[in-house]
Amino acid sequence: MNKTLKVAQIGCGKMSVYTMRYVYEKGGEIVCAYDINPNRIGQDISTVMSGSKKGVIIEDVKNLENSLKTNKPDIAIITTMSLMKDIYDAMAICAKCGVNAISTCEEAFFPANSAPKITKELDELAKKNNCTLSGSGYQDASWGSLISVLCGTTQSIKKIKGKSSYNVEDYGIALAEVHGSGLSLKEFDEKIASVDRISDAERQKLIENGEYSPSYMWTVNGWLCEKLGLTVINQTQKCIPQTYHDDLKSSTLNMTIKKGDATGMSAVVTTTTKEGITLETECIGKVYGPDEFDQNEWTIEGEPTTTLTINRPATVEMTCASIVNRLQDIVSAPAGYITTDKLADLNFKTKI
Repeated sequence: MNKTLKVAQIGCGKMSVYTMRYVYEKGGEIVCAYDINPNRIGQDISTVMSGSKKGVIIEDVKNLENSLKTNKPDIAIITTMSLMKDIYDAMAICAKCGVNAISTCEEAFFPANSAPKITKELDELAKKNNCTLSGSGYQDASWGSLISVLCGTTQSIKKIKGKSSYNVEDYGIALAEVHGSGLSLKEFDEKIASVDRISDAERQKLIENGEYSPSYMWTVNGWLCEKLGLTVINQTQKCIPQTYHDDLKSSTLNMTIKKGDATGMSAVVTTTTKEGITLETECIGKVYGPDEFDQNEWTIEGEPTTTLTINRPATVEMTCASIVNRLQDIVSAPAGYITTDKLADLNFKTKI
């Protein structure tokens, strides 16, 4: 009989509604859960995921280290923030305790080209304690392996163009704030756009010091180049505010975004490579108007030119399913910080 996979859930917000349910549906077990919200702490996880009580009480994340040592999960799912610096403590504690961990943190997908110092530290800590750390989610297939496979049907490539949009309302306040949702255009320029009006040398210094804030496609371009065997020469990023023609109510931000203010942003990342292939990718994250919906479109320009379009992808559910379908891959992977380009392409699992 296969051993039941024991899972820790770190972060009991919107994403955990799906990750925890998917774990149970695939034969795994949530053995401990953590959050920072005092309204969730002390509650059974069923209050988040719905259904009958599971007998697992949400603990204060301050208890994470001692609790992991007591509960001994096989792997932790981290669904909290979008930057490596914000999930570092949780990742480091998991590694220190010898617990494998995987995160929906977008930068965690391929952090070496934006947070090399943190990545190296976590890699060494994971190897020391014989566990694996990684990042996955919607991008693992939809911006990653699907695109690399499509490239495999192409004889020659000039450019890889990608464009994907998602509603920040679906992911929680941390993601909405990172996208500048609710800011005036002046505030957006000062807090978001101005960060990338710098020279390549200045950007590299920020990266080396762990002070750079990459957009989601920044890590995707790095992942794709690594997967395709491309050598990066240069990579730049530009963030552009998105607006709407009417006021929009945001339940996540608990505010009304005024007409003309930033509903979110478009981040365009351009990567040039030694092999002459350019990657130009754009992700649009914003509070949607009633007429807007998720889209994912990629074009491989070359011989032949091919376009892949997915309208209305269920990005939240796909993100969480990707995480859960990756759990056994991470448990079986070599120790260290292992990005998914080094693993087999994401596959459906009937059981975990």
